[in-house]
Amino acid sequence: MIARQPAPRQQKRGSFRAFAWQGLFLCALALFAWFVIANASDNLAARNMNFGFAFLSQRTGFDIPFHIVPWSTADSYGRALWVCLLNTLLAAAIGIVLGSLLGFLLGVMRLSANWLARSLSLAIIEIVRNTPQLLQIIFWYVVMIQALPPPRNGLALPGGMILSVRGLNMPSIEMGAAGLWPFLLLVAALCLVPVFRGLRRRHRAFGWAAPLLPAIALMLVLLSVDHLDYPTLRGFNYVGGVVVPPELIALVGGLSLYMSAFVAEIVRASLQGIARGQREAASSLGLSGAQALFLVILPQALRVMIPQLTNQYLNLTKSTSLGAAIAYPELVQIYAGTVLNQTGRALETMFLVMIIFLGINLAISGFMAWYNARVAIVER
Repeated sequence: MIARQPAPRQQKRGSFRAFAWQGLFLCALALFAWFVIANASDNLAARNMNFGFAFLSQRTGFDIPFHIVPWSTADSYGRALWVCLLNTLLAAAIGIVLGSLLGFLLGVMRLSANWLARSLSLAIIEIVRNTPQLLQIIFWYVVMIQALPPPRNGLALPGGMILSVRGLNMPSIEMGAAGLWPFLLLVAALCLVPVFRGLRRRHRAFGWAAPLLPAIALMLVLLSVDHLDYPTLRGFNYVGGVVVPPELIALVGGLSLYMSAFVAEIVRASLQGIARGQREAASSLGLSGAQALFLVILPQALRVMIPQLTNQYLNLTKSTSLGAAIAYPELVQIYAGTVLNQTGRALETMFLVMIIFLGINLAISGFMAWYNARVAIVER
C-alpha cells in the first residue's frame, strides 16, 4: 500500500496592510532621495557648478610615491583612481591573509594546555582589541621610522631582503621573452581547477587534469624566469628589486594585528563549540592532537567561523582608509584628499570612493557566502 504524501503547504501571502506599509515606506524613501538630489542640484547651480565625471580625463600633475602599475605626473585622474584602488586592494589582501593566520594561531594558543602560551595569547588579544586601531597603526609607523636603521646599515634578512627606515627591499623576478603570459596561464589554471575537480567527482573525462594543470602552469612560470634582481646599495639608497614602503608595512601590521585579536576569539569559540565526543573519537583512532585538530575538529568548526570571519574581512577592508593618517596612497588619501582639493569635485570624488568600497565589500560578501554554502552541512 502506497502511503499518501502530504500536500505541500502553500506559502502564506502577505496581507493588504503589509503591502500598504511597504508601499508607503518606498514612497517615503523615494521622496527623501528626490529631496537630497534636488537640494544638491540647487546648491551646485548657485555656485555655478555641475555634477559630472569629465575631470577623470584631466591631467593630475602630482606624483603617487608607491604604485603597483606604472604612473607618472602626466597621467589622468582616472588612472590615479586605478592606481590607488590597487594599493587599497593590496593592503586589504595582505592584511586579511596575515590577520587570519595570526588570529588562528592566537586562538589555538588560547586553548593550549601550556600556561605560558595561553597567558601570552590572552594578553595580546586583550591589549590589541582594547586600544584604538588608528593609534596602533600610527604606533607601528613611528616604530618603523624611529627604530629601524638607515639604508647603509639595513638589516639583512634571508632571501636577499633588506629592512631599513626606507622600507623592505626584496628581490624582484625578471621574466624572459615570454613576459607575463606564464603568470596569466597559472591564474587561468587555478580558476579551472574547481571545474575539473567537479568533473573528477562525477567520473567524467578530463577530471584527471585538476591536479596537473596548476603544476604544469607553475613549471612554465619557473622556466620563464630569467633572473632575480637583488637590491644593491648605491649612495644613500638601494636600487633594484622591489621596495615595500614603511607606510604599507605599518598599515598592514596594524590592520592584521587588530583583526587577529577578534579572529582569535572566533576561532576559540568555534573550536570549543565542537562536541567533546569528536575529540574522544579522534583520540580513539590513534590521532595525535595536531591531527585531531586539522582533520576532525577544524573542518567542523570552519562552518561556524565563516559568517563571523566575513564581518572581520569587511571591517579590515574598510579600515584601509586609515592609511591616510600615515600618508599611504590608498583611495581615501589620494581621491578624498589630493584629487578633491585639486578639482573641487567633492560630491563626485566621495561618490566614487563610496561606490568602490561598496563594490569591494559586496564582492567579498558574495564570495564568502558562496564558500559558506559549499562547506555547509546539507540536510537530507
